[in-house]
Amino acid sequence: MIELDPGMAFGTGTHPTTVLCIEALERYMPANAKVLDVGTGTGVLAISAAKLGAREVLAVDLDHVAVQSAKINVKLNKVQDIVSVKQNNLADNVGAGYDVVVANLLAEIVIRMAEGAAKVLLPDGILIASGIINNKKDEVKHVLEGSGLTVIHEAAREDWVALIAKKEKVHAAVFCSD
Repeated sequence: MIELDPGMAFGTGTHPTTVLCIEALERYMPANAKVLDVGTGTGVLAISAAKLGAREVLAVDLDHVAVQSAKINVKLNKVQDIVSVKQNNLADNVGAGYDVVVANLLAEIVIRMAEGAAKVLLPDGILIASGIINNKKDEVKHVLEGSGLTVIHEAAREDWVALIAKKEKVHAAVFCSD
């Protein structure tokens, strides 16, 4: 159970895109994951990740009001030892080493952050991207795959789509000379 005071921020937890993200977290987030929630809004996905067993969650949003709302909701749900919230632009300058990046944003913003998400994910890391209207799905999928991610699952509710993509391990080539 998650308690939310949405204040002026976006995200009550009931929108189809939010539900798709929570379902994907339940299915794909490994135990003790390090999670980045991009565009956190009220913090609902960061809080969900913490309650599902993440060891560390960084929730970021560009909007100051959303950051303040998320901080309140993190405390309200008693996950402040796991979730930290900061004002930040997408996945810029957050460091690497994430098992999961979750982003419930508009398709255009998912496209803009795809490369940054791929950079911060560990090999075999998972990107959960939603907020994608059905007719933008193929465009987003193409950009994700061009960023070094492989779409492994698609889920839909109403006119909305979530894409789950995996960062493939890089295999070193071995060359032998005679």
